[in-house]
Amino acid sequence: MSEPRTTLAYVALGANLGERAANIRRALKLLRATRGVRVTRTSPLRQYAAVGGPPDSPPFLNAVARLRVELSAGGLLSRLLAIEAQIGRVRKRKWEPRLIDLDLLLYGRRVIRQRQLIVPHPRMHLRAFVLEPLAAIAPKLVHPVLRQTIGQLLKRLRAIAPPRSRPGPRSSTSS
Repeated sequence: MSEPRTTLAYVALGANLGERAANIRRALKLLRATRGVRVTRTSPLRQYAAVGGPPDSPPFLNAVARLRVELSAGGLLSRLLAIEAQIGRVRKRKWEPRLIDLDLLLYGRRVIRQRQLIVPHPRMHLRAFVLEPLAAIAPKLVHPVLRQTIGQLLKRLRAIAPPRSRPGPRSSTSS
C-alpha cells in the first residue's frame, strides 16, 4: 500500500486574549491530534502590537507552524476554524481581540482564489508578525506569487518598517 500524498502547509497562530501562550499550545495540540495532520516544526513565540483592531487592543503572541497534511486546503481551513471555535473564539468584528487566530498562509505551491479561501494569505508579505516567525523556520521558502523567499520578503519589509516585536514568554512552541 502506498503512502498517502501529503502537502506542506504553513499556519500562523496568534492570540491576544486570555492565556495567550496556553491558547497557542492548545491549538497546536489539537492540530497534532487531527487525523491527516502532522506538525513538523513551530517557531518560537514572539509578541507584537495588535494590527488593525481597536487602538487599545492588547498585544498578540504569534508563531508559525509547518504542517504535513493529507487534507485538502479547504479541509485544513475547516479544521482551523473548528479549532478556533473549540478554544472559544467567537467572530463578531474584523480584527477584534481574540483568544486564538489560525490563518492558512501557504498550501504547498498552490495559488487558491475562492470566496472563503485565498492562498497564499493575501497580506502575509506585509506583516512582520507573520514573516518573522515564518522566516525563523523557513527563510528559503519561496512565496508562490511574489517569487521571493520569505527571508527576502522580510528584509524588504524591515527596510520599509523596522521591527517592533518583543520576544514572547520564555516557553517556546518549537518541536
